[in-house]
Amino acid sequence: MEKWYQIFPKNTGLSLYVWIIFCILPFYFIFKSSSTLEIVIGVTIIILFFISYRFSFISKGWIVYVWTSVQIVISVIMTILYGYVYFSLFLAFFIGNIKNTVGFYTFYIIHLVSTIAVINVGFINKNPIFFSQLPFIVICIMAVILLPFNTYNRIRQEQLEGQLEDAHKRIAELGKIEERQRIARDLHDTLGQKLSLIGLKSDLAGKLIFLKPEDAKKEIEDIRQTARTALKEVREMVSEMRGVKLEKEIFHIQQILHAAEMEFKLEGNTKLTSTPLLVESVLSMCLKEAVTNVVKHSKATVCTLFIEQLRNGLHMKVQDNGVGFHKKDFYKGNGLQGMKERLEFLNGNLEIESTSHGTTIYMTVPNAIKYSV
Repeated sequence: MEKWYQIFPKNTGLSLYVWIIFCILPFYFIFKSSSTLEIVIGVTIIILFFISYRFSFISKGWIVYVWTSVQIVISVIMTILYGYVYFSLFLAFFIGNIKNTVGFYTFYIIHLVSTIAVINVGFINKNPIFFSQLPFIVICIMAVILLPFNTYNRIRQEQLEGQLEDAHKRIAELGKIEERQRIARDLHDTLGQKLSLIGLKSDLAGKLIFLKPEDAKKEIEDIRQTARTALKEVREMVSEMRGVKLEKEIFHIQQILHAAEMEFKLEGNTKLTSTPLLVESVLSMCLKEAVTNVVKHSKATVCTLFIEQLRNGLHMKVQDNGVGFHKKDFYKGNGLQGMKERLEFLNGNLEIESTSHGTTIYMTVPNAIKYSV
């Protein structure tokens, strides 16, 4: 609820004390009247004006227009009977506070026309009060013309600034959420591959422990080294989210495919020449996820990686001869969805073809990165 002193207009270029004078001044005009009845009527009208002015601030909906209409009528009566035109300033300010565009323009026109009309009537009737106040009346008319728009635009600007601030807060919150999702994807990509490798080597070591103890010891040592590597990568990722070179990632996937007893074939040059580090890093993580899915789900015996470098971008294809999966399950897992989101961030594209004879994942990214807003 508005406090009583907040009914005085703010940011209009006039001091609060000037508005207080405008509140006191009508009593001077009224008490100049010789008739007691006129004084009583005038005081009653002034009290009614400020009551309606107060209620117009705290009311909502159509009732606001009722109180505004009452104020316009009172302003016209005070101007005709007592020569006091300055209530129109209060009205000019309040009309600028009307948020509805139709309501604002309707009352702006009604108030402007009524104010100019009653002032003209005063001059036609040769009211001496109007002639003595001529400079102030001219200023009053200018305020009636300009003040509503000034107030209306200022309030709209404050609303837009508030909405912009809310939008910035929302963007910051979405940024935090996206950052959490990104870290979750990176952890999934980094740890998923290493944990799969540890699981495969653990199974192999379990099988060899009685048949070939020396080979089992070697597998256990590989498990220990893989665990240390995973811990190191997680620490590096959390501290600086470092970039990953494609050539190094291919070496890692060769290890995991060898541990899974899958044949690995490579076609194309792994040394990228015109690909930005960010693009190479994203492709490396997507490749890691693709190969991890092959090991976990495909039951394949061969995994083939195709790399094709063009002038405008890079094409990469991961193909296996496994059992495939249903089309509706393409993006169910966090891994494939994460790959899709990463590539789309770089204006790239992810396509998947899967049949009962195997799955092929196509990844395409341009060399020039254009971020979408």
